[in-house]
Amino acid sequence: MNRIHPSMLPDLRPLLNLTGDRLRTLPMLIVYLTDGCNSRCQTCDIWKLPRRNMSMALAEKLASEFRMLGVRRVILSGGEAMQHPDWSRIAHLFHAAGATVELLTNGLLVNKQAQDVIENIDQLIISLDGGVPETYKAIRGVDGFDVILSGMRTCADAGVPITTRTTIQRGNYFEMPQIIDAARNAGVCKVSFLAVDVSSTQAFGPRFGADILPALSSLFPHAPSSPVLTADDLPEFSKVLDRLEHEYAADFASGLIAESPVKLRRLYNYFATLNDGSPFPPPRCNAPHLSSVVEVDGNLRPCFFLPHVGKLGDGTFLETLNTPLAVEMRAAYRTGQRSECARCVCSLYQGPRTLLRTAFQ
Repeated sequence: MNRIHPSMLPDLRPLLNLTGDRLRTLPMLIVYLTDGCNSRCQTCDIWKLPRRNMSMALAEKLASEFRMLGVRRVILSGGEAMQHPDWSRIAHLFHAAGATVELLTNGLLVNKQAQDVIENIDQLIISLDGGVPETYKAIRGVDGFDVILSGMRTCADAGVPITTRTTIQRGNYFEMPQIIDAARNAGVCKVSFLAVDVSSTQAFGPRFGADILPALSSLFPHAPSSPVLTADDLPEFSKVLDRLEHEYAADFASGLIAESPVKLRRLYNYFATLNDGSPFPPPRCNAPHLSSVVEVDGNLRPCFFLPHVGKLGDGTFLETLNTPLAVEMRAAYRTGQRSECARCVCSLYQGPRTLLRTAFQ
């Protein structure tokens, strides 16, 4: 009688993750290779911090437990992941462990290190926060627009799928059409937009201090340097979204624009609620049940925006994912008890149907 090897069976453990607050598996892993960065963004203070790099010993520990954890996707991030001197070696290590490897980068080093990207990365995700060089420089603090587009074109021509990610803020919302055009001309597969975060003290360095939430009403949107669209900007933003829906209908239909017109309208609603103080619509998210963030020193977060719940040490990765604090955090976000989730700009949701379909791929 022919026996079916266990490796040939679909992995249904992600579905079990959704039945409680203990994890059986970890479909997606985000790895902070370094907390150094070569951008100087207005809305992020990571580049001001002392630079640390993940050790090869920690990367090897992560890779050694991949199959037990059922990791399918690894996203290399930071800081700027490509500033880690051994980032391509680590990417290769994760590939060898059986994961699909994605690189989340500002793109400044892609042109220079294109061959390493082509050889080691399954998908490239590049931040593109302007449609022209001047806007990009004003937001990112560096003159990198043209070199980023050149790097994207080189990698796209070699067959690397590329997604651009634009953080919509007051300085660039009016350039959404130009951003789409620039990305398309560089050969990208998808263009994605999300709103600027102005509430988290966890994800982007200590940029505001612990009293950010009580201080929001005084900080935004009236401060001149605020990235938040004002009430005066909102009518123009609505016109931009109208233009996209009508003039870029083919790009929505083809999937070049990752979000639907309805989902892009949620960006408008986000900024409108920041201006009038009305409640945010609750985001649909189960990221902490399906992914985890590992920082350069082994500290774990349930997602970009929630605080540490443990640190990799002598125990297994799965044990660390299920410490009492981690289980408590997952229960708290799921039941609406985490204030960070109320204003989340980057929610991730995968329902049972999606997970079941993925298991049989």
